[in-house]
Amino acid sequence: MSAPLHIAIDVMSGDRGPSVCVPAAVAVARAFPDVRLSLVGRPAELDERLGGRRPGNVECVFAAEVVEMTDHPREALRRKKDSSMRRSIDLVKNGEAHACVSAGNTGALMATAHFALKMLPGVERPAIVSLIPSRGGHTCMLDLGANASCTPEQLGQFAVMGSVLAADLPGAPARPRVGLLNIGEEDIKGNEVVQAAHNLMASIDVNYVGFVEGHDIFSDKVDVVVTDGFTGNVALKTMEGAARLIGEAMREEFTRGFVRKLGALAAAPSLRALRTRMDPRRYNGATMVGLNGIVVKSHGSADQFGFQRAVEVAILEARNGVTARIAQRFGAHA
Repeated sequence: MSAPLHIAIDVMSGDRGPSVCVPAAVAVARAFPDVRLSLVGRPAELDERLGGRRPGNVECVFAAEVVEMTDHPREALRRKKDSSMRRSIDLVKNGEAHACVSAGNTGALMATAHFALKMLPGVERPAIVSLIPSRGGHTCMLDLGANASCTPEQLGQFAVMGSVLAADLPGAPARPRVGLLNIGEEDIKGNEVVQAAHNLMASIDVNYVGFVEGHDIFSDKVDVVVTDGFTGNVALKTMEGAARLIGEAMREEFTRGFVRKLGALAAAPSLRALRTRMDPRRYNGATMVGLNGIVVKSHGSADQFGFQRAVEVAILEARNGVTARIAQRFGAHA
């Protein structure tokens, strides 16, 4: 009989720390009784938050330090070797956990994971990948901030890794459609790096459909969107800002007078359905692909529902053996 799935959770990091991460982990433990969870953090905080309600599949791993959101990645790596973040990653490194989750400092998490886990053979750089809501349900997009600039070869590697992750999603085709983000769909558009990546992707083992523009991220014509981390992060933050603006504008308009309030009451079921469908918390949990181990980054300000979703992403990817499958695509062994 194989060992149960084991997920390490850094409960100290992020904007809200154990006040959110611990109850989220407990909720996951109850929803997935066949999954073992290690909550990594300071003893006092763990005892305070868990109390007497710790499920049988939850254990505590103590760490003396915490990587703060303001810590420089290099300093966090060098000086905080007994942090909850480092201990969580080390559990994956040592083969004790199948994946780890943290809401901490993105730069520190990437640097520490890269140092401890190393890259899969054949992969030059890790990429941050997450789901974006779209007409077809969701689009898998990478890189979202790990690499400010990329070579054509690295973009090609992102395409392969994104295809592996996208194939696991509900309703996804066996060979997900991959698009390269550009300023236009025409073959003549784009800088030298994008042009070279375009030619490369047409020759590698992915279902490459060509250039896509920003609005195509939300369409049903593509399953994976590839770009460099600078562009991807700007696009992601723009989406988040636009979503907040639309939500605020709708609230203002629906409360501007008695008649509009009646209209809001009549439209309430549709508005609730829309809010659920577009809720960014449902898409929380960005994977750092390309590493020799599964590391999932939660948004630093995620609430309990959002952090729970990030842990569920880690469970899904561990069950699907994402690391081994990516390694296989690159002709290596995880």
